[in-house]
Amino acid sequence: MRVRALQCLARREYSRAELRVRLLRYATENTDSGQNANLDALLDDLTARGWLSDERAATQLLHARSNRFGALRIVQELRMKGIAEHLIDNVLPELHETELGRARIVWLKKFGALPLDVREKARQMRFMQSRGFGLDVILEVLRLDQAES
Repeated sequence: MRVRALQCLARREYSRAELRVRLLRYATENTDSGQNANLDALLDDLTARGWLSDERAATQLLHARSNRFGALRIVQELRMKGIAEHLIDNVLPELHETELGRARIVWLKKFGALPLDVREKARQMRFMQSRGFGLDVILEVLRLDQAES
């Protein structure tokens, strides 16, 4: 089980909860060997050695997703991966600080032109909401581009 955990961690960062779920799949296949009881001890050891870190997993996900998604979506993904709330609270200021700029880049890349009618505006807004941007940020992006036109 230790070898499998190290193979996973060699590929990318995992949160403790995420790696536990992944390893439990293999531990249940080998229930006769008693590895299920040692899983928490293994995770504790990997954390103590610095090979498993929820902080690094959160930072890695933040950097991987921040250029395409809004704060709402990123926070949801962090929660789904089992990242602790205090770690999420640490990354929130950085996310909110750059939210408008990131939303503008995503909007320009996808659309690049202001909506001509209400139907197109609704379509653009739905797309931006699906990417995890808040309504206030979306409206601000559309206002900024309308002011520049």
